[in-house]
Amino acid sequence: MALKPLNKQLSKVRLSDTNINLIEEFINVLWLEKGLSSNTTNAYKTDLTMLAQFLQKYCNENNVASANETHIQAYLSVRQEQKYSQRSTSRALSSCRAFFLDLIVNNVREDSPLEFVVNPKLPKSLPNTLTENQVDKLLSSPNELDPIHIRDKAMLELLYATGIRVSELVNLQMNEIGLTQGVIRVMGKGGKERLVPMGEQSLDSLEHYLKHARAELLKHPNNIVFPSSRGTVMTRQTFWHRIKHYAKVAGIKSKLSPHTIRHAFATHLLNHGADLRAVQMLLGHSDLSTTQIYTHVASERLKSLVSEHHPRG
Repeated sequence: MALKPLNKQLSKVRLSDTNINLIEEFINVLWLEKGLSSNTTNAYKTDLTMLAQFLQKYCNENNVASANETHIQAYLSVRQEQKYSQRSTSRALSSCRAFFLDLIVNNVREDSPLEFVVNPKLPKSLPNTLTENQVDKLLSSPNELDPIHIRDKAMLELLYATGIRVSELVNLQMNEIGLTQGVIRVMGKGGKERLVPMGEQSLDSLEHYLKHARAELLKHPNNIVFPSSRGTVMTRQTFWHRIKHYAKVAGIKSKLSPHTIRHAFATHLLNHGADLRAVQMLLGHSDLSTTQIYTHVASERLKSLVSEHHPRG
């Protein structure tokens, strides 16, 4: 009989009070001091909880702070046996490294059990993106005959024009948009603020929405730019379902992700000669290396153009 997946085996393991306190204290540090989002802190919590449950169930160790390299290697071995993806394991290791580093900083322990543990080598994966023609079709999909479609049109236009994250879009506030200046003020990851220009088409679509549709969607006065049909802050998942709906209407069969339009924004800028550092600033990346993935996308497009159009391609 096949062994139950590790997460299922561990799901009924009740964390010791010691582990609960240690993990909660660390999550509070991530939220209060580093300003990480709830999605990021939840990912850390999931990774650390799974490690702590494994130690309790299989290593008879009720204090995750006492884990040693043997424990970690045993945990990784089981993950490998159960075919956990390299990307998932790499993320789990990153969470654990940050946790044990925090313990060292706070003099709870002197070293990290992951000091000599090597992260699995991840294959380079290019982000899914859309062609400019596909983007045009996607942005033309809302029929603009009712407030929700007018809202969605403005959201799609703004998303493509600025490259902001879906979470940044749905949380945008009225005092963060400058219609006269044509910019929006975005609060990104880690509480970092940036100004992003909107572009004429996006600005026109936003002004049309604010004039003709927003008031109908609001159930009571508030500062949300793009309220849901219930008049509250829209969830990322809800808007993601809207994107998939319009992609279907537009006949787009490419694999989409919540970041697809953001990827298209960056790729198309680079394809048209934008400077990599300018794209970095617009995307709100703290490290240029994060932005450099888009140069691979652009170079792949150039290769395909040569192959398609050069007489000896």
